[in-house]
Amino acid sequence: MRAPRRGVAGRVKVCVITGFGINADEELALAFEMAGAEAERVHVRDLIDAPRLLFSYGILAFPGGFSFGDHLGSGKVFATLFRRSLGVAMADFVSAGGLAIGICNGFQVLAKMGALPNLSGAGVQEVSLIHNDSGRFEDRWVRVRFERDCPCAWTRGLPDMDLPVRHGEGKFVTKSREVRDALEARKLVALRYAGRGGEGPRAGEGAIIDDVPYPDDPNGSEGHIAGICDPSGRVFGLMPHPEAFLFAENHPDWSRQGSATLSMRAAGNLSPGLLIIASGVRAASDTPRMPKSRPP
Repeated sequence: MRAPRRGVAGRVKVCVITGFGINADEELALAFEMAGAEAERVHVRDLIDAPRLLFSYGILAFPGGFSFGDHLGSGKVFATLFRRSLGVAMADFVSAGGLAIGICNGFQVLAKMGALPNLSGAGVQEVSLIHNDSGRFEDRWVRVRFERDCPCAWTRGLPDMDLPVRHGEGKFVTKSREVRDALEARKLVALRYAGRGGEGPRAGEGAIIDDVPYPDDPNGSEGHIAGICDPSGRVFGLMPHPEAFLFAENHPDWSRQGSATLSMRAAGNLSPGLLIIASGVRAASDTPRMPKSRPP
């Protein structure tokens, strides 16, 4: 019997994973609740013990943090654990219409378990997030630009926006030039770090990627890539933290943008970070299929 993917009043149910070292699960759960979903924080051990729990949800969310202390590299232990115990279940979940998002450490996990970008469909690692070129932990706000032609369900039609980053290993790298070329050709780059002057990079039509210097690109990522999706457009990972920009006052310049901040609040508009989360909830709500669970 299939478990319902919708909760109270038909709201999309979201599984926000918690576990050892994860520390952004509460704010991510709040973001989904503010976007109209029903979020539940679920320990990864509970999913391992009962993989079919995954099919009770429409969205699987991997929050930021320092899973397992990043002792063997950012997200490496969590990625290995999840791939071995839940890799098949997650592949079934996505193929049947489920959505997934990984933010910061969550992006690192999805990349290292082979769920992103998953060009071959075999779930092998093709990209990674490594130490920042600066050699230090970067905690700052950056400008990001979303690629218009990317099939990502989480980012379609979004405007450029400011988002915070907080990571020591956020430099996006690919396994080979072939992987990098495939990402660009299949338009799986969802967002890039952009220059403050508004001339940030945008791929397409053979254009040369403009240079975006540090700290606008805080880690030296290939192609200034800040986030990617899988070929289905339903699995999405990014290094910036949308769940850390839920209110206008979260922005460091909010007081200088007083009239704009008040206007946004008065109109009930979503904050930039919440736009991303709401896009995913809307896509999950529009998905008619129900994930099928495999036998235990």
